Parts: sequence; C-alpha cells; structure tokens
Amino acid sequence: MPSTLYTATATAWGGREGRVESTDRRIGLQLSVPKALGGDDGQGTNPEQLFAAGYAACFHSALKAVARQEKIDVAESAVSVTVGMAGGLAEGIDLTVRIEAELPNVPDDQARNLLAAAHRGCPYSRATQGNVAAELVLVQTDD
Repeated sequence: MPSTLYTATATAWGGREGRVESTDRRIGLQLSVPKALGGDDGQGTNPEQLFAAGYAACFHSALKAVARQEKIDVAESAVSVTVGMAGGLAEGIDLTVRIEAELPNVPDDQARNLLAAAHRGCPYSRATQGNVAAELVLVQTDD
C-alpha cells in the first residue's frame, strides 16, 4: 500500500438532519434532507452536494494537471459534477455522477482526450470506478 500523502477527517452528528464538521474546523455545516428524499428541504446542505463539490474540485485539478503535461491552455475551463441518487429502498439506492467540462478554445478531440485522461487520474473517479455510473460530457462553448 502506498504511503498516505494527506488525510482529512469529518464527523457527522444526527445523520442527514444533523451537522458535519471537519477536525480542523474549516468545515462546519448544518445538514438537511432534500424534499425529493422526503425531507423538509431545510437550509442545510446534504451529503450529495458535498460529494459533488469535492468531486468537481478534484476532477478539475486532475484536468488541469493533464493539460499542463500536454501543454494545453485550460485557464478558462470549468467542471461541474451532478450527483444523483437512483433506485429505491427495496432494491438499494445507488449514486450516479455526471461530469460536465467546459474547455473554451480547446478543439473537441483534444478536449475529449483530456477528459478521459483526467477521469483515469482523478482520485474520486478512481475510487468510484465500477461502483458509480459516471457520464463524461464536454460542454460546447460559443467561441
């Protein structure tokens, strides 16, 4: 097993209707259940939003690293991740992921290659590979 480069720890109290805090206190958030999942759609965030935010930031970093290696300018790029929940209580609930990337001024073929390489290298993508249905989407931009 490779040596650990970094660790992060967070603790939740009260599940989806409680709060979550990181040990370094940089994150301290109230949680609430979305209406679509039977909740009151309160002011708090939820685990899927937190996962989407982390995945988007990680994937964008992987994309920028691959682009840097290939000497491709992606300074104006953006990555959005949508996390969904599919299934039901009887059969089980699974996560789905849609990764949308906007790479202005990068030809489509190059952009698709960058996305595929980032997906192979992103720690979130690697951790969920084969467990979470993931869709990579290149968002067309108006040049």
